[in-house]
Amino acid sequence: MELALAPETLARWQFGITTVYHFLFVPLTISLAALTAGLQTAWVRTEKEVYLRATKFWGKLFLINIAMGVVTGIVQEFQFGMNWSEYSRFVGDIFGAPLAFEALIAFFFESTFIGLWIFGWDKLPKKIHLACIWMVSIGTILSAYFILAANSWMQHPVGFRINKERGRAELTDFWAVLTQNTALAQAFHTLSAAFLTGGAFMVGLAAYHLTRRRHIKVMRTSLRLGLITVVIAGLLTAISGDTLGKVMFKQQPMKMAAAEALWDGQKPAPFSVFAYGDVDKGHNTVAIEVPGLLSFLANDDFSSYVPGINDVNKAEQQKFGPGDYRPNIPVAYWGFRWMIGFGMASFTLGALGLWLTRKKFLLPRHLRTGDDEVPLLVLFGKRTLGPKLTSWFWRVATWTMAFPLIANSWGWIFTEMGRQPWVVYGLFQTRQAVSPGVSQTEVAISMAVFTALYAILAVIEVRLLVKYAKAGPPELTEADLNPPTKIGGDHQDADRPMAFSY
Repeated sequence: MELALAPETLARWQFGITTVYHFLFVPLTISLAALTAGLQTAWVRTEKEVYLRATKFWGKLFLINIAMGVVTGIVQEFQFGMNWSEYSRFVGDIFGAPLAFEALIAFFFESTFIGLWIFGWDKLPKKIHLACIWMVSIGTILSAYFILAANSWMQHPVGFRINKERGRAELTDFWAVLTQNTALAQAFHTLSAAFLTGGAFMVGLAAYHLTRRRHIKVMRTSLRLGLITVVIAGLLTAISGDTLGKVMFKQQPMKMAAAEALWDGQKPAPFSVFAYGDVDKGHNTVAIEVPGLLSFLANDDFSSYVPGINDVNKAEQQKFGPGDYRPNIPVAYWGFRWMIGFGMASFTLGALGLWLTRKKFLLPRHLRTGDDEVPLLVLFGKRTLGPKLTSWFWRVATWTMAFPLIANSWGWIFTEMGRQPWVVYGLFQTRQAVSPGVSQTEVAISMAVFTALYAILAVIEVRLLVKYAKAGPPELTEADLNPPTKIGGDHQDADRPMAFSY
């Protein structure tokens, strides 16, 4: 009971709860910013009303999401000083550098242009206003990259030295921290997954409205864009995941062995489809496997050797001293599978939806629908899905907006818990990183307060998103269709600074 309620355990729970909650908003912020910018670009180029209505609809949801992401993200910074002061003292010189760049460059860059985009909707010329949302999109990507570089340093520390007199790590090569292969691979994978999330979100809401035959023109356009995004992002997520997996096999062999419940090294090593085992005895009692596949995923060689959990544990005991260097095996194993499973489900549905709603020139003339009609779901040739299957497809398409969010959450749980017992791999253990002056009661109280606060914010977020998502895209006014051509424009809305949201 004492171990379960130890300050370290409670601090980890608190950080895990707040981080996973915060990361629900990050992928949507990144992807919706770019998708909204793409829709606005289409409007500026073609002047078609459907693109303008879509821009306003998805832009409003983007603004709600980013506001909540900023609020929840602030808590992350405070926790380093509250519960993890020893970690901050030991790695602050290194970890603080990319976070400072994120705040001083990316965040302020992003905030400045998002303000111009919101308040300049009917005040700025079209192209300048369009440039603002693209700057916002670039800012969100830069922000993510700096944070991922900091996290990648925890996974694979580079560009530093240990100051033995001060007992801390000090930065020697900031460029190495930003450009190491761990950071590049993790950024590629995370950004791909972010666009998978945004695409699925767009598909889900478009499907919701199409089943109700509302806002059909805008939702047909949104559905198509969402499906294309899901398919492309899904492929990139798989490719980047393979790249990141190979990097992890070399840098953190324990994490990837735990992800496969591979207890003893094998040559060739199988990929585990399902496994059940005894952690204390270090073996599986039930295992369904694909021979040689893990060897290929690790080394591009179906017959290569892959070390197991027991092998790596012994090697780390010899290198770092006595101890148990195994993470929570069931969490690592099943977290890895939940991540892959829900990600693949999103991609599969996207590919199926792209085929079923394919362009008119691929369909017989009698199955083609107009822009103001719900698209038919055509399987092959002249065969459409029956009423029940059609109903189920739209229903599952609506559900799919949650799939990448689940995959993202389990992906980060696997990434962080699979590194344990290290907070900085091979350098600093989690038990060493906790604030020494914080009591069990204090951590328990702060965790309860943050959890309750986040529950309230969740209710607010969901209600806002549901309200505006159900309302659909707004009707356009003359000011929307004919914005000013000079900076300053018409000041009749000076008392309505949030005119964009009306």
